[in-house]
Amino acid sequence: MEELKISIAHLYPQLLNLYGDMGNIITLKKRCEWRGINVEIENISVGDSIKEHDLYFIGGGQDKQQQEVAGELYKQKKFLAEERDNGAVFLGICGGYQLFGHYYKPFEGEELKGISLMDAYTVAGKKRFIGNVTVETDFLTPKTLVGFENHSGLTYLEGDTKPLGKNIVGNGNNGQDGFEGGRYKNVFGTYLHGSLLPKNPHFADYLIELALEKHYGKKVGLLKLDDDFEIKTHESLVGKAY
Repeated sequence: MEELKISIAHLYPQLLNLYGDMGNIITLKKRCEWRGINVEIENISVGDSIKEHDLYFIGGGQDKQQQEVAGELYKQKKFLAEERDNGAVFLGICGGYQLFGHYYKPFEGEELKGISLMDAYTVAGKKRFIGNVTVETDFLTPKTLVGFENHSGLTYLEGDTKPLGKNIVGNGNNGQDGFEGGRYKNVFGTYLHGSLLPKNPHFADYLIELALEKHYGKKVGLLKLDDDFEIKTHESLVGKAY
């Protein structure tokens, strides 16, 4: 039987890696390796061109780091949009999520152009949202996602972009509409740090399955892991306020 493999691009880890976002890459790698799936990870730095991968990950950062990354990312907007339309998987956390939209307008300085992988935009708010978050989804089993938010950006979804889910605890995208994160095709954005995927192994597996489908052009089932400890950890955080 052919050894399964996927490739992951970690976009600008030196600049966008707040609150343990690197843990998402570690989780994807380990959950693949435990199943015998070979994982190639390429770290993309400022000045690098981006080649074809199955999954692209970008973490969060402060406005200064986002400014450094935004221009680089925008240069490769066309290629990344083609990858999205070819079934590639994208996960953006916080600042990375904001750059997946059309733009981010900070309080000071020029508007940062996003790469429009999803129909959304972000503006700086006056209040910082900090605390635990629980989200109820309609596409995962278990249905819940848990994490930790720390942002003042207000993100608004439009068009065909759907939220990741409905807030049970926390403020989510903007503290007004009751939703957290965004998704369009295989593009996922969220404000959940913590890091996200170790606390939500079912979401990590969902992304791995999509990445395998991108690589092989067909659905590939995953071997079941013993996730008793991970799921109990997840369940202990569901509904927990800050």
